[in-house]
Amino acid sequence: MRGITKRFPGVVANDGVDFEAAAGEVHALLGENGAGKSTLSNILTGLYRPDEGEILLYGRPVRFGSPRDALDAGIGMVHQHFRLVEPFTVAENIALGERGARDGGARRGGSFRISPRKIEARVRELGERYGVAVDPRARIWQLSLGEQQRVEILKALYRDARILILDEPTAVLTPREAEGLFENVRKMVADGRTVIFISHKLKEVMAVSNRVTVLRGGRSVATVATADATPRSLAELMVGHELGAVARGRRPAPSRPMLELEGVRVLGNRGDETVRGVSLVVCGGEIVAVAGVAGNGQRELSEAIAGLRAPQAGRIRVDGEPVHPGDPRAALAAGIAFVPEDRLATGSAPGLSIAANLVLRSYRDPAVSRGPMLLLGKIRENAAALITQYRIAAPGPSAPARVLSGGNLQKVVLAREFSGKPRVVVAASPTQGLDVGATETVRAYLRDAADAGAAVLVFSEDLDEILELADRVLVIYEGSFVGEMPAAGADLHEIGLLMAGGGAPGPPAAV
Repeated sequence: MRGITKRFPGVVANDGVDFEAAAGEVHALLGENGAGKSTLSNILTGLYRPDEGEILLYGRPVRFGSPRDALDAGIGMVHQHFRLVEPFTVAENIALGERGARDGGARRGGSFRISPRKIEARVRELGERYGVAVDPRARIWQLSLGEQQRVEILKALYRDARILILDEPTAVLTPREAEGLFENVRKMVADGRTVIFISHKLKEVMAVSNRVTVLRGGRSVATVATADATPRSLAELMVGHELGAVARGRRPAPSRPMLELEGVRVLGNRGDETVRGVSLVVCGGEIVAVAGVAGNGQRELSEAIAGLRAPQAGRIRVDGEPVHPGDPRAALAAGIAFVPEDRLATGSAPGLSIAANLVLRSYRDPAVSRGPMLLLGKIRENAAALITQYRIAAPGPSAPARVLSGGNLQKVVLAREFSGKPRVVVAASPTQGLDVGATETVRAYLRDAADAGAAVLVFSEDLDEILELADRVLVIYEGSFVGEMPAAGADLHEIGLLMAGGGAPGPPAAV
């Protein structure tokens, strides 16, 4: 890609970017949120057309008018925000748009007749081979975010792309699953394929890539051999200055119980019991992390606490007072802030303005409304203040939320939830897909909430993040807590083993 420039209203997303990737290599693309990585990838996959510059594929200039053109040229991408049809099954999503449904179509009278069994068998085989297995007959809306990520990976593998762009592919994988993916990425490049690896996890970049290109402010600032780089040097290229040491400060001792769960049971979207009688206590001023592989009940449990899903049994209390189950307004009134794992579909309204998104919790407050009338001027003032306070890179309060990068959209969600001074914070994968600077900012917000006396419950699969943030760690497996330990001195191997079901006790654990 030579001299790629792409402009949007008020924003230059790519400014004369040069980027190259060779056959048989893993080339990592790094940059802070809003640096232009996703825009560059969307140009390469035909979703956007560049305003300036050219693309050469195997030495020949190409122009893509649509994603189909890029697919036909052998370029596939696993997007950070999924491109899935929720009512369809896994197998249907994977075969969707494939001419002849590779390995599953038969020519009949000038048209293709699809063989669902062959497609499902192929999906199962790919899932087992690459360690991203998922039920091919399950419907997308029934799957957790982690399982949906696996479907996206399988889509790209099914199409056998020669150039594969992976945008945060391990965001919802365990370390063991991620290492399995890396092994298969190495197999792909050994066959002469090209893998463009977009990640904010510098350790992963160091482990899997051959070269690294760093974007900053929409421009390419460096391309270096991974062997000549360190995580620190890459992080400093991303942010444009030297990084100071970040020390984990000592917080005051936890106070009284603030969030209490007793015997909570929750059904999943497929009608099965995904949370099996769990109990826990989180005190004010304490950060408790729940570690587990996606699909083991984390989403259902977090949504039950936030009032988005009614438990079948059990009690939820905040500061000793019961919270009416399955009622988001009751959870809001109780002082529960919720940062969902899917910031695009659940955490925000992409078609509304940034200002509107920032008052979704508080639009009934007298500060921004008078009876049924919204005070639009006050709403814009509130948005401008939060955009400055949370350093949200945006064209302005009136811009639709959908134009924001993933990291800046997450900042909008956090600004909205934290500005209400919550008593309980429930955060699901809060730093997923964020860059180094944004990740540290989010973690600081969570620590500040705990310092202010809130009970903080974090659901995450990033074990390094868990050990850095949490005071206590709970491990969830098949809807039950199977382990508890202090974060200080916790053993990563032991946590990983419990997450995978090793040594898990039979009956549900009460913590």
